[in-house]
Amino acid sequence: MKNIKKNSVIALIPARKGSKSIRYKNIKKLNGHPLIAYSIVAALNTKMIDEVFVTTDSLKIKKISEKYGAKVPFLRPNKISRDTSRDITFFLHFINFRKKNKLYLPEFIVHLSPTCPFRDINDINRAIKQIKSVKKSTSLRSVSEARYSPYKMFKKKNMFLKGLFNNLKGEYYNFPRQRFVQTYLPNGHVDIIKTKQLLKNDKSLHGKKILAYISRKLSKSSINLDIDIDSKHDFRDAEKLVNKKVLSITKGKNNFKLLKN
Repeated sequence: MKNIKKNSVIALIPARKGSKSIRYKNIKKLNGHPLIAYSIVAALNTKMIDEVFVTTDSLKIKKISEKYGAKVPFLRPNKISRDTSRDITFFLHFINFRKKNKLYLPEFIVHLSPTCPFRDINDINRAIKQIKSVKKSTSLRSVSEARYSPYKMFKKKNMFLKGLFNNLKGEYYNFPRQRFVQTYLPNGHVDIIKTKQLLKNDKSLHGKKILAYISRKLSKSSINLDIDIDSKHDFRDAEKLVNKKVLSITKGKNNFKLLKN
């Protein structure tokens, strides 16, 4: 497509100031560094990423992000930075900003959530290689195997429980778990969007051909690293992990480095 720079890859890290669970969650200190720093440094340490951007509605987050090496060329409007705002809105805002300023459009946009700091840089590289190799894909999402099958879950109607899936007959939820297909949960380690999907204007962020990337564990231990920090309890769990030296940031001569065990 026109204006898309072939094989170019940028990282886009969203970080709005509003958070009901933890005030200024995205810049709350984790082991001496703001939470967003782990995503920025991971992206900067990934050789296959050309540029790293943060999209935010906060001047404070902008300054902190720039300190750690990210580019923040604008502040995002409040109307697309609310609790109910969909991810596609900040992607389109970023694309439109680049089009308006006659800047190249990347072929691939790596979406890194600042609330998922425990990611492996090798996962990002492998995911980029995977989506580049599958031409018909529209996007990629990193996932982990779901521990519990949704086919075993219920919804509540008035006082009573009903199976989650109306199209399945009988007491399917009582079948042995081996009868059900394996399901997967997005873990926020790395998602990748093809810019041409965003330009289709079909209001779909990921499109119909979403590649599955099964992310690897950062630690060789059995510690669960699929933490998406959304509450104070999640943050305490993250603090326990960094105390076990699962992940840390160090200041190098010219930039920050991400260290892992």
